[in-house]
Amino acid sequence: MKIGIIGAGNIGATLAQKFSANGHSIKLASTRTPDELRQLAQKVGAEPVTPDEAVKNVDVVVVSIPFKNNPELAGLFADVPTDVVVIDTSNYYPVRDGNIAEVDDGKPESVWSSAQFGRPVVKTFNAILAGVLADGGTPRSAADRLAVPIAGDDAAAKATAQTLVDETGFEPVDAGSLADSWHQQPGTPAYCTSLTAHDLRKALAAADKARAPQNLQALMDRLGAYPAFPSTDEMTALNRELNRGS
Repeated sequence: MKIGIIGAGNIGATLAQKFSANGHSIKLASTRTPDELRQLAQKVGAEPVTPDEAVKNVDVVVVSIPFKNNPELAGLFADVPTDVVVIDTSNYYPVRDGNIAEVDDGKPESVWSSAQFGRPVVKTFNAILAGVLADGGTPRSAADRLAVPIAGDDAAAKATAQTLVDETGFEPVDAGSLADSWHQQPGTPAYCTSLTAHDLRKALAAADKARAPQNLQALMDRLGAYPAFPSTDEMTALNRELNRGS
């Protein structure tokens, strides 16, 4: 597939590298110019481009930028064919993004993002730590293969996302419609807790919408006491401890 990725941070760059390793043609864009991106793009097997170029002549667009910046992409998809799959990996962190009233009032994050883009989206690759995405993938035959949730309204788009999740080394789990995607948002039991498919389905079912923001705030408070940012294993343990459900 031809895939454009907007966002060259930990998740976006790791996805670029993994997709490229599976034979896909990757274009990588960010707020940096293509020249500024060139060294990273070469490292991950991608072509450095502008955001406008990233959405042209592709099968999939992955948006992996800070949640608060999603409105900056308004209009970017106006001329993109409707069969191009748009994947949203972003998460809402009020401490970073500021308060967004609609989301604070309960609108699922990717429903809000979809409105900013003017496009249907599939929500996935948001509920996995970058370190796990980079190093935690295993073959389909692995008994303890970790899983990644996928939420969206279009069956064909979700099937494409499932293929990409599988190719990166994780078991795709259907998490329902985009309206259901709050089950995999920060503060929920499914969020960044590194679970098998069986346990991930249980975690999605246990999500408590009212409690999730409280869990997220508890995590932010705990992180504030750390002398340095926790390791991947420490973050997984914290999320498992604090992201309690019903």
